[in-house]
Amino acid sequence: MKAARIVAVLAALFSVPALAQPQEATGRDLCADRPGLGTPACTVEPGHMVFEVGLGDWTRASDAQTRTDTVEAGDMLLRVGLTDDLEAQWGWTAYGHVRTRDRLGGAVDRMDGVGDMTVALRRNLHNPDGSGFSVALMPYASLPVGGQAIGAGDWGAGLLLPVSFDLGHGLSLGLTPEVDAAVDEDGDGRHLAFGSVIGLDVALGDTLSATIETSLMRDDDPGDHETQALSGLALAWQPSDAMQFDIGVAIGLNSASPDSEVYLGLARRF
Repeated sequence: MKAARIVAVLAALFSVPALAQPQEATGRDLCADRPGLGTPACTVEPGHMVFEVGLGDWTRASDAQTRTDTVEAGDMLLRVGLTDDLEAQWGWTAYGHVRTRDRLGGAVDRMDGVGDMTVALRRNLHNPDGSGFSVALMPYASLPVGGQAIGAGDWGAGLLLPVSFDLGHGLSLGLTPEVDAAVDEDGDGRHLAFGSVIGLDVALGDTLSATIETSLMRDDDPGDHETQALSGLALAWQPSDAMQFDIGVAIGLNSASPDSEVYLGLARRF
């Protein structure tokens, strides 16, 4: 199976002894984009990079006519520190499988393929290490290099404004408002989408943290205007200054949202 081979290769990469050695301290805590629905305001220090990968992601969506299961593996993100408060990002999903079943007739349709590429810049405006009050601007663009299964079919773009507040006592509040030129569902053209994520990060110890989040996104697709609402819970474990493992779940709060999503992944700083 393609997904299993991709996961095996990625696991081997991150278990190579040379990469498993403790990294020289960078002066900043590892601040990964993963896990969760929101986006952090922190940036990677210059001279370093962070490689993040979703090892597995399963999303289920259903309505009166169909049930759709989407499985992705190798959802990769490379973050490179350019200056003290600026980083560049490149993202790509190596494999996606979509299974759609007609709930009335029982017919099943399957598609496989790769995802689109995303490029972004994150410019931190205050506290690039994410401490205290931190805020950033993050413009991005998606390039239609993916296949029919999980590719959007056209280019898209958007702007995020990640914000975080250190509340003390191991608590941190995060906000991620965004506005997008999202690709139309038919894969031709763009429309307005906007919304935000709000989350609370809770330190459960020196190496373990939990994130509780809610997101609300308005999507004005020409074919179907809708508002998606999700609630998520994620756990992140950092066994070293340079490595993080995570697992998370998201639940749809209304009929316009996917029913559920389960994912796991990791992040590594170099």
